[in-house]
Amino acid sequence: MAVTIALAGDTMLGRGVAEALAGRKPPPLFTPAVHQAVAAADLFLLNLECCVSDRGEPVDLPGKAFFFRAPPRAADVLADLGVGAVFLANNHALDYGPHALLDTVDHLARAGIRSVGAGGSAAAARAPLLVEAGGLRIGILAVTDHPAEYAAGDDRPGVAYADLRQEETPRWLTDTVRALSATTDLVLVSVHWGPNMTTRPVPHVRRAAAGLTAAGADLVVGHSAHVFHGFTRQVLFDLGDFVDDYAVHPALRNDLSLLWLVTLDRSGVRETEVVPIALDCCHTRLADRAEHAWIAGRLTRACDELGTRVLGGDGRPSVRWPRRTAGRTDETRASKRS
Repeated sequence: MAVTIALAGDTMLGRGVAEALAGRKPPPLFTPAVHQAVAAADLFLLNLECCVSDRGEPVDLPGKAFFFRAPPRAADVLADLGVGAVFLANNHALDYGPHALLDTVDHLARAGIRSVGAGGSAAAARAPLLVEAGGLRIGILAVTDHPAEYAAGDDRPGVAYADLRQEETPRWLTDTVRALSATTDLVLVSVHWGPNMTTRPVPHVRRAAAGLTAAGADLVVGHSAHVFHGFTRQVLFDLGDFVDDYAVHPALRNDLSLLWLVTLDRSGVRETEVVPIALDCCHTRLADRAEHAWIAGRLTRACDELGTRVLGGDGRPSVRWPRRTAGRTDETRASKRS
């Protein structure tokens, strides 16, 4: 059995995107080709970098310049795209306060979309999401390394915050990964980490990624930089952006990104494939020929730095990974399922 998971990075449905959605006849945010690209996947996950609510006011957080809130109908837009679950552990989920965060969970659930990484308490925010897809049981966690002020408390709504800048990955996080690894077929960890507008993972991100995979994560997916990074078998360091109204950096080209298709079986990742996309303001489409070439070239160079060889630059860049022999994690899972 194998499962193909579609993954998209920062999905910002506030500001100009929210204004577009608020119209009587809102324009489509995604072209039919983008819909088709994700339709073949067994599960579609993305990082929702905003709250979904019509309540609240921007929070008072020193130094915070951007606040993102989408109207309730945004949940239906994501459902129409086929999104199965979203990651809420990020630096914008609590932009309009706790009521708006809880509204987000409710509006998503109403639309048939599950969420992970935020909730009414620390226990709820840290709780894994369990899904069945492709005949496999998948445990999903979502955490963020910023801001600490958005962390959920014992009885305070917020996000699953993890201080990843320390030398050791937080014990509660690695313990949760190990527990999931022993009771599920696959473990996926979403992490909103590192600074914006970087082209490669910073040291604490690399260190945290190693800690999570050592604990039993089959796939770690990162986001926050707004620019896609290179990847290894088990770590997609940054997914890039998916839809927004952001200004475009002329050199970093944060308007050129990737939609990710990762196929896994019980041995782990078997294939990583990417679909080059282009983000026009409040609208996402497949990349044209010149954009595709730019994306493929930068991805190839970024992966070379990590020891990953990407093939198929003229089509969908991809890597096929050899099947692994059973390791300690696989043996543990087998004993739990027997």
